[in-house]
Formats: sequence, structure tokens, C-alpha cells
Amino acid sequence: MTASGARLGLGVAIAASSIVMVAAQLPTPDKLPATGGDITIAPINHATLQLTYAGKVVEVDPVAAAGTYAGFAAPDIILITDIHGDHLDPATVNKRKKATTTIVAPQAAVAQLTGAQIANPVVMNNGDKKTIEGIDIEAIPMYNLTRGPSAGQLYHTKGRGNGYVLTIGGKRIYIAGDTEGIPEMRALKNIDVAFIPMNLPYTMTEAEAADAVKAFKPKVVYPYHYRGSDLKKFEDALKGSGVEVRIRDWYAK
Repeated sequence: MTASGARLGLGVAIAASSIVMVAAQLPTPDKLPATGGDITIAPINHATLQLTYAGKVVEVDPVAAAGTYAGFAAPDIILITDIHGDHLDPATVNKRKKATTTIVAPQAAVAQLTGAQIANPVVMNNGDKKTIEGIDIEAIPMYNLTRGPSAGQLYHTKGRGNGYVLTIGGKRIYIAGDTEGIPEMRALKNIDVAFIPMNLPYTMTEAEAADAVKAFKPKVVYPYHYRGSDLKKFEDALKGSGVEVRIRDWYAK
């Protein structure tokens, strides 16, 4: 896909130019109180993040453009959301995983993983639910409603990629992936923390993202995957909504 190639090229350029700087000035991880201890929420870069709870580490979309991963523990679970190069990088998955790591991915990503000698990924497709390492994981649709590279095409088609809802320490954490404000997002209930994308032309405008958040009302929302967006517009649109907006620098230099 033309869009995929463009995004992968951008990711490679970032990796080549700023790996060391990204690792040096990452935002300080946040702590979310949960049953049995805190959940540590660590933005890494763009769509890549890490969650830690009770000694278990969940890493989302590890890619080379995210940096060296200095200081980050090897994950127990790796979640892959989509096939685009800023979400799926088999070489980096190989570097990040340990012998016991469980890799969770949609079916569309499996060929790339197995082609890189990453055997037996756990396949989850939209609507699937599994419990892995004591963490409940639900695969949520992520897709475009209208946006695509040309007439009649979408950047992200329904059923190809996954968002995820994780239940960790009694908290429900939603990682949206590349998506517009789809009905499945707007229908979510009891979300404690949400990671919501906004960047054109691939996902949403700031206003569209805020409108979707107002529909399902997470307690806390992190804008992520926001390269080129105006986060103040997003924050202002959610004033008075009761949703706490946490802005962190996902593109530290």
C-alpha cells in the first residue's frame, strides 16, 4: 500500500536520525493506582508504549523508530495492532522478546512474523478475548470510516487490525490503534485509561478524536500517535467533559 510505504519510510528516517536522543529524554512514566499495586505507564514513541504491573510487562507495537529501548525491561507480552511499519517491525520484535514472551497479533500480521522466524504468535481478531499472564485481553476493531489513499480505498480496513482493551489490576486500559471514531470505540464502557490517535490523513482530527472520547468517557485519555497534530485543540475540546487529558511528549528529541 502506498500509505504504508510512506509511513515506513518516515519511521526509518526517524530511526536513523534520532535513536539516541529519543532514548535520552523520554517522559517520566506515570503511575496508575490499581488493585495489588501501581500500573506503570511509559510512553516510548509514536504508537509504542509499555505497561508494567505486578512484575509483568506489556509492550505495544515495538519498532526500531522508537529508539534503543535503553532502560526498558524485556516484555512478557507484545501486542501488535496492525501491519503498517510504525506498528509492526518483526526485526525489533525479535530483539525485544525473550524466550517466554507471548506475541499477540491479528491474523494479517502473522505472515510477516513467521517470515522473520517468530513462531507461534497468539492470533487475536476483532472480538476475541484471551487471558495471558493473568491479564485479560480483548481485541477491539480499529479502522477508517472514510479516509483512504484514493476513492473507494481505506488506510485501515475493518477486521485487519486490532485495538485492545486490557484488564490489569481491576483497571480497563484501551489502546485504540490506528482508527477513526468508530461505533465500537464510542460504545466502550468503564474505561479507566485510553490511548487515542489523531493524525491526518490516517486517523482523526483533534476535534474528531475529542468527540469520540466524549462518547465513551474514559477517566484518563492520552493522545498518542499524534505526529503533526495540535494537542491544545484536543485538550480544549475536552474541557468540562470530566475526562482527564494527559499530554506527554511521544516524540522526545
